[in-house]
This record gives sequence, structure tokens and C-alpha cells, in this order.
Amino acid sequence: MDGGYSQRRVGIIGGGPAGMMASIYAVQNGAEVTLFEKNPYLGKKLGITGKGRCNVTNDCDNAEFLKNVIANPKFLYASINNFSTQDTKSFFEGLGVPLKTERGRRVFPVSDKASDIVNALKNCVLDYGVRVVNQRVISIVTEGTRVTGLRTETEEYKFDAIICATGGASYPMTGSDGDGYKFARELGIEISPIFPSLVPLETKEDVSCNMGLSLKNVTLKIVDNKKGKTVFSELGEMLFTHFGLTGPLVLSASSHMREMERGRYTAYIDFKPALDFSELDKRVISDFSKNINKDFCNSLGNLLPSKIIPYMIERSGIRPDAKVNEITKVQRKAFVDTLKGLSLEITGFRPLREAIVTAGGISVKEINPSDMQSKKYKGLYFAGEVIDVDAYTGGYNLQIAFSTGALAGMHASWGE
Repeated sequence: MDGGYSQRRVGIIGGGPAGMMASIYAVQNGAEVTLFEKNPYLGKKLGITGKGRCNVTNDCDNAEFLKNVIANPKFLYASINNFSTQDTKSFFEGLGVPLKTERGRRVFPVSDKASDIVNALKNCVLDYGVRVVNQRVISIVTEGTRVTGLRTETEEYKFDAIICATGGASYPMTGSDGDGYKFARELGIEISPIFPSLVPLETKEDVSCNMGLSLKNVTLKIVDNKKGKTVFSELGEMLFTHFGLTGPLVLSASSHMREMERGRYTAYIDFKPALDFSELDKRVISDFSKNINKDFCNSLGNLLPSKIIPYMIERSGIRPDAKVNEITKVQRKAFVDTLKGLSLEITGFRPLREAIVTAGGISVKEINPSDMQSKKYKGLYFAGEVIDVDAYTGGYNLQIAFSTGALAGMHASWGE
């Protein structure tokens, strides 16, 4: 601890990754810390991230990290340089959690258990002597342009600094229900409009007959019809649902669709991305020649998963009982077109409560990026998803939480 500073009392709102990291860094830098979490235990949302595996960070350098931040990457320059992805890896391995790196440089605990990350953070918080209060904070108390404390439902607490790390508004059942935005509004702090990111997509077409079908090694392309350009195109995995589309490709694609409106975006699925049109046409001709006397619906077993064949036949406009030898060249090429680019009109995002990340939030214009302190209120800091910064999938959003939390905790303990 740095003896050059008198001990400051720091209150932290939110026991998620940003709040826990902030509390650890505040104690390390000499503060007396109280952490407020309305859930009965810390890290509730963190425990379900990465389908319960917790993609804790991404094994990339700072420049690559910032390239994967969608909203306001420059704002994070100081925080990622203060606490990098490599610092995150060292931090958790130092707490006894071995890590591994998978495809796309995604870093997970070797155990594949998010609970190992949650417990490591929670135990570190408690070992540092952080006081945890399981109460809901209802307001931040100020005098003029300085914070003086906060109120819970039962009492008022005095603090020299407050760190708001309340998360966004996605997965409200975990406690991320927008409290931080309420505090900001009450203090006259600007909030950028919030909307879901990394979220499933609804389609105009009824694809419920394919519900549960997982597609691997397909290419998903999203075209912005208003701007006339492709905003996303990647190879990977996706899944059909009763409402439309989900899965890794779809969640990633959603983060590129910043202004949702009906008819604006069209999704195209390429079922055979390894083959160009001509090569796939030859493949279909070959398959047809082997099934020359069969019905069309019985000739596609080597081309497509059986579950989606009826839907693809319907979209092709060819009668299912048409004999293969009756299918014209024009019909065949139209079918190949469908295989190379099944089009689905996107009508909207699924509700914010189903999103992995909340886009928007406390405007970065309101926060000093060098210390995460409010420009309007001395002693008020922000960290994590409550800020208008979000990134693609791959561990980047958790890294934002850790980096901004560490920087806020450090400076809140020092003061101005």
C-alpha cells in the first residue's frame, strides 16, 4: 500500500466483474472499501457467461483489443494500457485458476467452469477485507458537485468516493436492471440510448420448422439495405429458433447492426461456402445424376441436413414431388442460388433482457478516460457495462469490465 495517501472510504455499487475488480484495486491502493450487491451473492451474471464456461478475456495485444471494441474504443486507451488482457491472465492464474486459449484467442478456465472465475474473484475480495453489503442502493448522495455517500433501502452511508459498476440492462434476473442509468439521470448525467448487443435476431420468415437445427461451417452475411453494403460476413456456427436465428455467428452479427429498423437488414446464409457457384452447381448436377428417377425431395440427403430440406425446397419454388429428371437448368440454378444465399429479412433484435451485452449507457463525454471519474461530480467513478462501450464476442466485454474497474478502483482510492 502507498503510505503517501490517507485512507479513503470508497463505496462500490455492483458486485459483478467490474465492481469486484474495482474493490480489489481500491484496497490494494490503500482504501477502505464497502461493496454493495443487491443479490445474495457476488458475480451472479458472471457465473452464466460463456454458457457457464466464462470467456474471461482474449489473448491479444492492446492494439488488437481496441480494434474489437465497437463503441468508443479510444475511450478505453488508458484503461487497457493500465490493465491489459495479459494482466487479466496473470491475475487469475495468480489466484490459482489455470487458463487455456481456444479458437479466436478466446481465454477460458481449464476447468470450463465460470464458477472458478467467480470464486477466485469473490475470495480475493473477501481476503482483502472488503465489506460486502447485500442491499440495493437507491440513490447516490451529493453536495454541490461532490459525492458524499449513498443510500440503501435502510440507511445512508458516507464515502469519499463512489464507483458505479451496476452493469447494463441485459439479463435483469441477474441484477443488471438499469440502476446505474437511474442514478445518472437523477444527477443530470447524459446517457446514450441503450439497446441490445450480442443478441439473437428475429426474422420475417417463419423458420420455426427448423427450430433447434444447428448449422456448422456456414457463412452468415448481413446486408444493410439502407446503405447498400455488407456489414458482417463470417464463417462459423448458428442455430434456428422459433423466432429466427441465434448462435455464435448471429450474436456477433447483431453487434454490427447498430440502428435496427424493419426492412433495413437482410441475412444471407451460404450453406456451402467452400464451393463457388459453378463448383456447387456441378456438385448438384452430380447428385441429381445419381438420383435421376427420384423425387426432388428425396435427392438432397447428401447436400443438406434432413430437417431443413422441406424448407429449402419450399424456398426454391420447385415441387417436392417433381422428378429430378424434370428439373430444368433454370430451376437448378435457382436452387443453387438458394444454397449459396438463403435470404431472411431481419425484423428486430430479441428483447434487451436476452442480450449478452447492453450497448449505449453513460456517455463517454461525461467521464474522464484517464481515471474513470465523472466530469461533473468529484469522487464519482464509473466502470464496466454501465458505460457506453461494448465490443464483439470473444472475451472483450469482460476485459472492458476488468480494465475500467481496475482503473476506477485505483484512482478512487487516491482521490483528485
